[in-house]
Order: sequence, then structure tokens, then C-alpha cells
Amino acid sequence: MADCVFCAIVAGTVPAFKVIDSPDGVGFLDTRPVFKGHVLVVPRPHIEQLPDLPPDQMSGYFGLVQRVARAVPATLGAGGTFVAINNIVSQSVPHLHTHVVPRTKGDGLRGFFWPRHKYESDEEARDYATRIAKAL
Repeated sequence: MADCVFCAIVAGTVPAFKVIDSPDGVGFLDTRPVFKGHVLVVPRPHIEQLPDLPPDQMSGYFGLVQRVARAVPATLGAGGTFVAINNIVSQSVPHLHTHVVPRTKGDGLRGFFWPRHKYESDEEARDYATRIAKAL
């Protein structure tokens, strides 16, 4: 897609600090990292969100994400990673991208996420589970 910055990074027309460039996708440093070493992994074709990723591309794409999630802590000495995908809401670029963020114990990342909302009862939780399960 001509006006997509991630497509331009994949094509090599916009510079990025690439960590991997493979047939399954491209991984590059986020320009606004949560922590240094925060990588974005994108599929090569312009796919806007996870539900649009064709089933035949799932294993290759998530295999790439897994490789990055393994490499980041091993390389940076982090204790682990936080791996996340936004779909539409909070998705700053409308191209599927997976965040791989290095984490260390005590890194101060608290309150970074949305507030929690408890179910009023087990019955309410069961109702939500049933509704979602029916859609699957």
C-alpha cells in the first residue's frame, strides 16, 4: 500500500533499523520504544489486523515473532519479553504489527496497561465465555 509507512519499510524505501528481513516478514526497532530493543514485527503484505492474516501465513509470521521473542532477551540480557498486538484501537499504523518488548524484573512498567474490570459474578463470566465460544 503506497501510503503505509510499514509497507515502505518492508520495501526498503523508508529507512528503519531492521533486525530481520525474511520471507515471512520484517522486524525493526520501534522509533518510540517502551524500552530500548523494542521490536516491531510486520508481515510483508499489507494486512491491517490479525483477523485478516491468511491462515497459510500464520505459522510463518508467528514463527518469526517467536524467533524475535527468543533473540531479544538473549541478546539484551533481559529477563523476558512482552509480546502484544493491537487491532484497530491503539493501532498507530494500520498494518498488522507485533510488539516484542524486552522486560526485566523491576523495570518499572506498571500501569502501562488498561484498567481491570472484574466480572460481577461467575454467571456473568460464564455468559461472556459462552457468547465468545459460540462465535468460534
